[in-house]
Amino acid sequence: MERIVKSKDYDYMSLRKIIDELCARYSVLQQFNIGKSCAGRDINAIKINSANEYVLFAAAFHGSEHITSNILLMFLEDFAAAYTQNKCLEGINVKKALGNRGIIFVPCVNPDGCEISIHGALGCGKAAGEIYKMCNGDFAHYNANLRGVDINHNFDADWQELRKKEQKWGIFGPAPTRFGGFAPHSEPETQAMVNLCKDFYVHHAVALHSQGEVIYWSYNGYEDKRSKQMAEIMATVSGYALDVPVSLATGGGFKDWFLKEFLRPAFTIEVGRGKNPLPICEAHNIYTHLRETLTITTIM
Repeated sequence: MERIVKSKDYDYMSLRKIIDELCARYSVLQQFNIGKSCAGRDINAIKINSANEYVLFAAAFHGSEHITSNILLMFLEDFAAAYTQNKCLEGINVKKALGNRGIIFVPCVNPDGCEISIHGALGCGKAAGEIYKMCNGDFAHYNANLRGVDINHNFDADWQELRKKEQKWGIFGPAPTRFGGFAPHSEPETQAMVNLCKDFYVHHAVALHSQGEVIYWSYNGYEDKRSKQMAEIMATVSGYALDVPVSLATGGGFKDWFLKEFLRPAFTIEVGRGKNPLPICEAHNIYTHLRETLTITTIM
């Protein structure tokens, strides 16, 4: 059977079409919306199983990292196929191993930012002129949402301290990257993820970013013993290094907020190597390298 998800740029409409096709092929998948972006685009989630606890995978917090949507959807497709056919994925019978646990996938947290990175001015709508000035015409490397807020700086995890660091770096207002907004959780994309994690019991969460081939697993002592054990397994299987973010990469992020809010494991996986946006043709190779890690992560 031909694969649905390919190594090609998926804009908002293409992504919705791909998700619809996956849900049509695999009845185990349940699609729902967790919110809307600044431009009113749906933020889609796909669920496997109705359960008391879930593993959460989320991707594309940053526009120029839209390759992570492809990687997550490739995993979703393989997992759904193995689950439906009661077959093994990376040597694991995922249906049996998953048991009563469910999985939630959010392929694109920041659809507006991805649209801008992929389509440039055409992806900005009425904000094209303002965003052009903000990024000096460099749309491809745009990371923020439509309002110039970096979603992964907008979560309420020592946000005030991060704001001070941003200002020391000369970031005072809307920017292509690294501006965390004027208040934590000010953005609809951030609120969508916060509400999702409060509406469902998330056993552990994984955020896909690019690039660097590292795994972040800790934050200011909020992690527990289980977090480090899980991270070590993920690092061993993937070959990625365990690391600790510094400077502007500390605080305000989804992983940081989840650890602080719930005291349950959360991880950031920085996929691939190079300069964002990574060449989309590398999506399948990056995914293939990570498939075993992602599979094991669902059942830890």
